[in-house]
Amino acid sequence: MAGLPSEKSTASFWHSEPSEFLLGHRTTPNLPPTADVVIVGSGITGASAARFLSEDARAKDLSIVMLEAREACWGATGRNGGHCQPLLFDSTPDVAAFEVLNVNSIKSHIEQDSIPCEWRSLPGCRTFWTQPLADAALREVQHLKQTAPDLGNAVTFISDVDKLRELRVNGAPAATLTANAGSLWPYKYVAFILESLIKDEKLNLQTHAPVTSISSSSSSSKSRHELHTPRGSIAANHIILATNAYTPFLLPEFTSLIVPERGVMTALLPPKHTPRLSTSFGFVGANGSPASHDDYLNQRPLSSPSPSQPPEGAHLMFGGGASSATLPSLHCTDDSILDPGPVTYLQRALPQLLLLGGPNEHADADATTSSSNDHELEATHAWSGIWGTSRDRHPWVGEVPRRKGVWLAGGYSGHGMPNAGLCARAVVEMVLGAAVRREGEGETKGLPEGEMEKSDDVAEKLILTGDLPRAYMITSERMERARGMESVEAQYQKQRLAGGERLV
Repeated sequence: MAGLPSEKSTASFWHSEPSEFLLGHRTTPNLPPTADVVIVGSGITGASAARFLSEDARAKDLSIVMLEAREACWGATGRNGGHCQPLLFDSTPDVAAFEVLNVNSIKSHIEQDSIPCEWRSLPGCRTFWTQPLADAALREVQHLKQTAPDLGNAVTFISDVDKLRELRVNGAPAATLTANAGSLWPYKYVAFILESLIKDEKLNLQTHAPVTSISSSSSSSKSRHELHTPRGSIAANHIILATNAYTPFLLPEFTSLIVPERGVMTALLPPKHTPRLSTSFGFVGANGSPASHDDYLNQRPLSSPSPSQPPEGAHLMFGGGASSATLPSLHCTDDSILDPGPVTYLQRALPQLLLLGGPNEHADADATTSSSNDHELEATHAWSGIWGTSRDRHPWVGEVPRRKGVWLAGGYSGHGMPNAGLCARAVVEMVLGAAVRREGEGETKGLPEGEMEKSDDVAEKLILTGDLPRAYMITSERMERARGMESVEAQYQKQRLAGGERLV
């Protein structure tokens, strides 16, 4: 069941070079007694929300406090695969376009501020390991090309054996190659944002301040919330929950709508003299895994500590292995536990799935598989991470029904990097629409209801401009509709029994 983040956690590679400024950081020795906006969570959602608030003139007089249960960016963003890849043919065109906007937004921000976080623009290669999965992918790509040509033109479907081998794919019936993808060191990206905001005195960050509960009171004009932590309480008019998998702990109404799930990541050393990978990878249905749980691979760039030393790095950041799990993963919020089954799988699977030595490594796929079965790549790090799986497979973004002034962006189903940043921006737009007079109307706080721009109006504008998919909006109707769907557990069981069909 949902709980607070565990006090201890497995050691993520991305935390191997932590920000000394952020470790144990408390911008003020004690929690402030009040704030205009309190952000709970310091991953990419929370950091992006703080950034967009700081950049908006309407928020210049608002005090912003961020509460983090552990160290900054110690949750899912600091534990993922470093992918930033839009999935263009897996959903509706408006969702696909939104994900492209997210990737481009992150890329532009990194380039504009020269953020040292190993950003690389590269194609994303998704491989499909059964013929039914390959056939389904082909149908989806063809449909996208017909209904949304601008998006469809960014996707190439490949089933030619020689072309697959050029991509280093070892035996899958088909693959897709998608433009507009990227990779990065996610912790360093978020750490840069948080450090900059704190040093510019635009954010008060309080680490090791887990929110144990929220109590609220309301009047005709505003809501007032009290966030309770072991270090005291803080009152706020608006709360932005960037809590993803941990959301149901604070919002019980989301217990079946956002389900915590534990996954496994590794940082593997490539074989010596291995050519660098030119794409990131997803492995759909590999080795009997359900189509809802891709294995995923991203390679770090080489770096040189000094001109006199050889390059180092190029770790293969490989995650997944759900088909080899020996421990339960659903409803788990404890990332101090590491399932050994996926770790072993991830160390052994890559030499079978890819031609790591290059496109002419072996004369045929069977020879590659038989010669690689016993080869195990060395893992410098192996760790767990917790993500929040959404029951209807869409993030939840907006004001929480019957909780005026409580806002949420979360439930990314393991696909947060190409979603979270602009989901946070959408929430900021709605918060400012609810808390601030329209531009040029004077004072910014304590507005009567009739003089506010309703969050529903702001949301509709965001939807019409393509800045938020309608399917992401939180409404009472959507919540009830999702509760009527199959549970996440039932969906996964159906996946396991489907034998390669794509059901989600």
